[in-house]
Amino acid sequence: MVKPTSYGLERLMGIDAWLTDEDGVGGDLRVEPGDFKVSEVSDFKYGTSGDYLIVRLVKENWESHHLIRDLSRQLGIGGERIGIAGTKDKRAVTSQLMSIRGVTEEQLARVNLQRAILESLGRANKGIGLGDLRGNDFDITVRNIALPEAECEARLKSIDASIVKSGGVPNFFGYQRFGIVRPITHLVGKKLLRGDIEGAAMDYIAKSFPGESEENRKVRDLVMETRDFREGIRQFPLNLRYERAMMHHLIEHPGDYAGAFQSLSPNLLRLFVHAYQSYLFNKLLSRRLLDGLPLKEPLEGDVVCFTDAHGEPDASKLETVTKKNMPDIKFLIKRNRAYVTLPLIGSDSGLDAGSTGEAERQVLEEEGISTEDFRMAAMPELASSGLRREIRLRVNPSISAGTGIARFKFFLPRGCYATTVLREYMKSRPENMD
Repeated sequence: MVKPTSYGLERLMGIDAWLTDEDGVGGDLRVEPGDFKVSEVSDFKYGTSGDYLIVRLVKENWESHHLIRDLSRQLGIGGERIGIAGTKDKRAVTSQLMSIRGVTEEQLARVNLQRAILESLGRANKGIGLGDLRGNDFDITVRNIALPEAECEARLKSIDASIVKSGGVPNFFGYQRFGIVRPITHLVGKKLLRGDIEGAAMDYIAKSFPGESEENRKVRDLVMETRDFREGIRQFPLNLRYERAMMHHLIEHPGDYAGAFQSLSPNLLRLFVHAYQSYLFNKLLSRRLLDGLPLKEPLEGDVVCFTDAHGEPDASKLETVTKKNMPDIKFLIKRNRAYVTLPLIGSDSGLDAGSTGEAERQVLEEEGISTEDFRMAAMPELASSGLRREIRLRVNPSISAGTGIARFKFFLPRGCYATTVLREYMKSRPENMD
């Protein structure tokens, strides 16, 4: 049933397989601005008092870090005073909550950001932080499907039946975690882990990829070959803000590559190591699939997590599967009250038992990485102790098809990716899903 991916770009991200072997419907994502809609589902409580202004942000075609930077400049405050529960897709229409410390409704009303609406909702005594959401509702239209409507519907139904039989789709970290045009984030993270700060900085600034524009490739290649950061500043497009900030630092402080990274926001800086952990997770999940091991059935030595009050997986509640507890674990999994997990490997990650642990050892050996590397001796502020993540993403999309299009509506828990679901139905090239 499992089918190896035919796309090298997916393999670069550790995504080596599809769960379903049926042909997809193809098509393109994000053809029109409203084709990809995301609405945050949050239980965050707010009222009429408190130091934090709670705002609903509706944005279109904004990268979250860029918006926070521009918003903080207009308000005249530091970006650390702005809180969000999670980053949202750039090429989408998204709705989410935001907190801003020490700002009035009148100050917010003077903000003018194109393609963004900021609505004051109330106030709170604490700010919104990463994870302060249950998940996201998606409403996504796929266009340019080159199939007769009846055949499109038949393929969608067949794939859907296979997904239902498996209990969901593999919970891969999606393309956005790494970048599609320039999938560099995890590669930078790996070099940071290995203490190669200079190599990591040069890769982030100047490593080019085929999917980029010819202009960007040429100027990146120039800087990689010459390390002429002054010329890089002169030629780099203004929208490559982070690379330009790092080069500015290196002009003023030659050789200070760690300091160049410190010119980035703390949230962006942490993404590098997190992306590499995501890549390793994807590799482990791919190996489990290609070895013919199930998403839903536990194996002896697996670690399972249990569900929270909303019925969603809670990776803080863990138990190792043994011969003794296997019947109970199977009972809970069947009722969607427990999920098999794999590690987001970090410094405190002990390798699992059985075949799962052997796969972890093999992947780490292939990568030339150890769990100790995650202590980040060269940049300890980026150290990561590790977490667990469920391997099965339970999803129940509402799907409709028309001439050349298909529409999907579904809810996903926080930290899960819509493209991970859609790639099973579409099987399009990743570039067509950006």
